[in-house]
Amino acid sequence: MTKVLVVDDDFMVAKLHCRYVSAVPGFSVVGVAHSGAEALAAAERLRPDLVLLDIFLPDMDGIAVLRELRATGPAVDALFITAARDADTIRSALRAGALHYLIKPFNQAALQEQLRHVASLRSRLDGLAAAEARQEDVDRIFGARPRGSRELPKGLAAHTAELVDSVLRAHPEGLSATECAEAGSLSRVSARRYLEYFAETGRAEVTLRYGGTGRPERRYRRLG
Repeated sequence: MTKVLVVDDDFMVAKLHCRYVSAVPGFSVVGVAHSGAEALAAAERLRPDLVLLDIFLPDMDGIAVLRELRATGPAVDALFITAARDADTIRSALRAGALHYLIKPFNQAALQEQLRHVASLRSRLDGLAAAEARQEDVDRIFGARPRGSRELPKGLAAHTAELVDSVLRAHPEGLSATECAEAGSLSRVSARRYLEYFAETGRAEVTLRYGGTGRPERRYRRLG
């Protein structure tokens, strides 16, 4: 279970983010803070794995909070959620060690996709704990970040992507494009497009199953 601390000066926004987080399997909100000082104290007390951090706080900015956490507090990852759009702030967030940066407003799917990326990253890092890393392992960890539901390629729709993702979740053993199409009431061509997109962006892996004549069957399994 990934423990999350939600930090936002707006009480209603913080409550909404808590609801989004709680809807993702494997994530639990352990605390809420509405200022930088509260965030630092809560992180020390609750030892979260991930902080959802706003930039605009009443006493100090979120980047200063993250730097303070990194300097004196427990080891923690951070995902910035803010209305700040200027390049200097985004650059500072990256250099402070943020995993990602979501600009308000965004939809529930956008945040939840980032949380699934965090879960996948933590799983990959845990897998390296007992062995030396290969370059391909490192490449996967430092590879492309998720595009986000608002940044789907032209021709792909967020609601269909969520449907295909839910089908993958329901079949952890993996499935073919034909099986995905049947489970999601989609055309095979459409299911294949989304599955290939997930594979390209690191959300799914592809294996080949050989048998009989003709081409091997491509099977897709969700990662994270």
